[in-house]
Parts: sequence; structure tokens; C-alpha cells
Amino acid sequence: MQILLELANRHKAGERVGVTSVCSAHPLVIEAALRHALAHGAPFALVEATSNQVNQDGGYTGMVPADFRAFVERIAERVAYPLERLVLGGDHLGPNAWSSLPAAEAMDKAEVMVADYVRAGFAKIHLDCSMSCADDPVPLPERTIAERAARLCRAAEDAYEGDPAAAPVYVIGTEVPVPGGAAEDLDELAVTDHDAAIATVDMHRDLFRAAGLSDAWERVIATVVQPGVEFDHDKVVDYRPERAVALSRAIEPVPHLVYEAHSTDYQTPQALAALVRDHFAILKVGPGVTFALREALWALDAIERETIADHARANLRAVTLERLRAEPKNWAKYYHATGAALDLQLQYSLSDRIRYYWPDATIVAAQERLFANLRETPPALPLLSQYLPAAYAAVRAGRAGLDPAELVMAQVGATLDAYHGACFPHD
Repeated sequence: MQILLELANRHKAGERVGVTSVCSAHPLVIEAALRHALAHGAPFALVEATSNQVNQDGGYTGMVPADFRAFVERIAERVAYPLERLVLGGDHLGPNAWSSLPAAEAMDKAEVMVADYVRAGFAKIHLDCSMSCADDPVPLPERTIAERAARLCRAAEDAYEGDPAAAPVYVIGTEVPVPGGAAEDLDELAVTDHDAAIATVDMHRDLFRAAGLSDAWERVIATVVQPGVEFDHDKVVDYRPERAVALSRAIEPVPHLVYEAHSTDYQTPQALAALVRDHFAILKVGPGVTFALREALWALDAIERETIADHARANLRAVTLERLRAEPKNWAKYYHATGAALDLQLQYSLSDRIRYYWPDATIVAAQERLFANLRETPPALPLLSQYLPAAYAAVRAGRAGLDPAELVMAQVGATLDAYHGACFPHD
């Protein structure tokens, strides 16, 4: 995938450029990301699906990799986004979705999944075997993680049948943050030791070459490390560059590799820019953009209460909370408050477990009714300024209309502004 290799090489050559990786399966978030890339002249848009969202068993979205590709491409075609500038990635591809099974069985399934992603045209493959399976020790030895990553890379290479110049690029790493943010309260966070980071790269390189994957190794563009950023339910651990100096410098002499930073959600624009400057050049964002989506939907719900008669309201917020309480499987392990405090976590936790519920048919119906109500009675500018200031600014600047979908995307786009500014500071 030349477009990603070229950007990584530009960064290695000293140019302060980076990549925003949007990890979401929500159609409005994806549309917002593509419209944002178009409006800002970004060289490409990178949209990633995680192994929990999309796999051969359907994941929590019900989509296999080919379904996800078709789903994103339909959105791209609707907004006239050039398909040749659309890059799809597979995130945390490993045995995570089957970690309750014995390792042999889980890895067999992971091989099938990685091959499916490659056959479906996903060009950026994050090989993540950092998790222990049912019969594995905890923590898993680094060499086992690297050996499994090489095994999955072999499955990916064997599955690829296209132009060699467009073959997939890879991301490796053994110190991978938990997808979706920390489940526990955070106080202090250790930065990856710089010697350990390079030892991890060396181990993967040697194992890849021993497995006959030397060509694939030349397409490894990044390794995942912990630069000291994370979030939990209501706190953000901010990037502190002084703690990551040694780690930042360690990657400079390593050919064709930058760092990939996970859990960059909710970092300040200044912190995101510093991360890219310090070679954490691939910035992953997931809950941060769906949190912005939820903010916009709640604001529209509030506007509906101001302008629509009781009997006609969609009551999206109340409907969503009712579905969350009725189906706790996606938040019960993470939220432990009770009563009113639990209601606050369900709605406002930075870990944004509510994002798993947006595809729920009852919630979708309520959102559609909300949008229909506000299309029939568009929000007045004062109400927009009161409840959705970022969208109000976009409307006043002529970048968005009063359609509720455009207002939601304007709110998501405000979050993406910080990422674009970090990745392309000279625009």
C-alpha cells in the first residue's frame, strides 16, 4: 500500500506528518471522516475496523470484512470520496475475539480472520497477538506474541493475490493498550521502555525473516508502544513529552518504522501535535469520535424537547438509556456505579460503551424519528448556539447546513480538526 508507505517515509525523512486512523463502524462517523478528509485536502482517509467489530463470525456489527468494505465504499460513493484515496485497516487482528478458547483453536480462527481481511482489500493490518488465550500464561511471553504475529503475517501474505506494489502494510507490537480505553481507574501510566521497544522490533524482524517473510518485513511501517496516553471513565492521562524522550529517539535509526499510538482519544490538540513530532506518527481514535457523536445526539434530543410537542417526540435519550439498562452485556463489566451515578456512566463515560448500542434497531428507529422531526422543524440558530456550539460555528461559516445529520457530522468534525492539525501542521 504505497500511500501509507510514502507517508511513513516522509516522516522518517524528517517531515512532520502523521496519519489519523479513525476506528469506528458508525455510518455518521465514517461519513464525517470522509467529508473532513475531502474538505481539508488530506491525501487519504484511513478507516479501521477492529477484530471485535468485524470478523468471520460477524463481530458485534454483524459484518464480515467484505461487508465492512462494501459498507464504507457505499458511504464514500454517496459523498463522492475517491475510492483510490480510501484506505481500510484491520485493528487488533489476532485471537482477541476468541481469547476464551485454547490458544491453538483461537489462533486458527485468527488466521482465517486475517486472511479474510486481506482478501477483502484491507491494506493496513495490525497484527496483535498480545493477549493470553484460555490455556496461556499471563502475561504472555514476548517471544510467543512475536511468533504468533509472524504466523498471522504468513496467513496474510498467502491470502494476498493483487499487485505486489499494493501489498498490505503491517503494524506490530507487544505492548498494546486495551481496545476502547482502560476498564480500571487510572492514576499513573508507565511509558514503554525504549530498550524494550527496540528489542521487540528486533525480535519480530528476526522471526519474520526466519519465516521467509523478509519482503513483508519491508512493509512493516509501525510498532505499537505506550507513550503515556490513556483514558478511563472520567479522566485522561495527558501526553508528557519529557517522559517519552528516550522512547522517541530510539525509533529514529530504525529503518521504515514509526510508532503507532493507541488511546489518543481526548488528548489536547497540542498533545496530538507533540505525539506526531515525537514519531508517534499514527494516531488511533475511536471512542473519542463516537463520544462526539453522542454529544451531538443528546443536544438534538434537547432541542427536540424545546421545539416538538410531547406526543411527537422521539425521546432518543430516554429510549437509548432504556435499551442500555435492558441489555447490560456491553457495559456490565466496565461500569460499577448504581442509581443516578450509573446513569451518568452509561451516558457520559469517556470509555463510551454506549457506542455498542447505536446499531440497536429500537435506537435506530428513535434516531430516525428525531432526525425527521428536526428536518420538519429545523433548529433555530439561537438553539443551535445554546446546545451545539461547534455545529453552530460550522453553520455560520457555511460548512454545514441545518440538517440534523450535518449537525452531528460537524460535531464529529470538530474532534477530527485536532487530528488533522497534528498530522498536517503546515496546512
